[in-house]
Amino acid sequence: MQQKPELDPSHLSNFMQVNQIPGEILHLEVPTPTVEAAAAAVGTEPDNIVKSLLFYVGEGYILAITCGAEHIERRALAVHFMVGRKKVKLADPLTVLEETGFQVGAMPPFGHLSPLPTIIDRRVLEKQVVYAGGGSEHTLLRIKPETILSVTNAQVLDLLIPPNQDGNTRADS
Repeated sequence: MQQKPELDPSHLSNFMQVNQIPGEILHLEVPTPTVEAAAAAVGTEPDNIVKSLLFYVGEGYILAITCGAEHIERRALAVHFMVGRKKVKLADPLTVLEETGFQVGAMPPFGHLSPLPTIIDRRVLEKQVVYAGGGSEHTLLRIKPETILSVTNAQVLDLLIPPNQDGNTRADS
């Protein structure tokens, strides 16, 4: 089996240039492996940091994007994809690297080895500007949420509130 390449900020930069995606890759002096570290590095609130998480749902991988230190509600993904909750699993770091080309903690919302079906939490779109993984522990991507939405062709979903029995979120009931 041939090993897939590990991608880095230069790959992300090239992807953005080729696809004319507006945004800025910030090269930082400090590592940003966590939401809190990333927020401190750029002087913003943790809610302005977005994280991209890879899940195995049913029979394939999906990328879920949410704000800050929030935990994605797996039941929301299960209901959306019409699978049991046990069919929604967070990918381990090695799988993330193999599927996306990027390390956990550095993964951008796009520019992966191949495009991934993407779900974006509705709260991300309430922000003016967000900071996402920039391809390495020392880089962040400064970008408008609408750009992420457009580039990934993501579906908007409430990823934080578990759905009730009829599939609606509690806030909708």
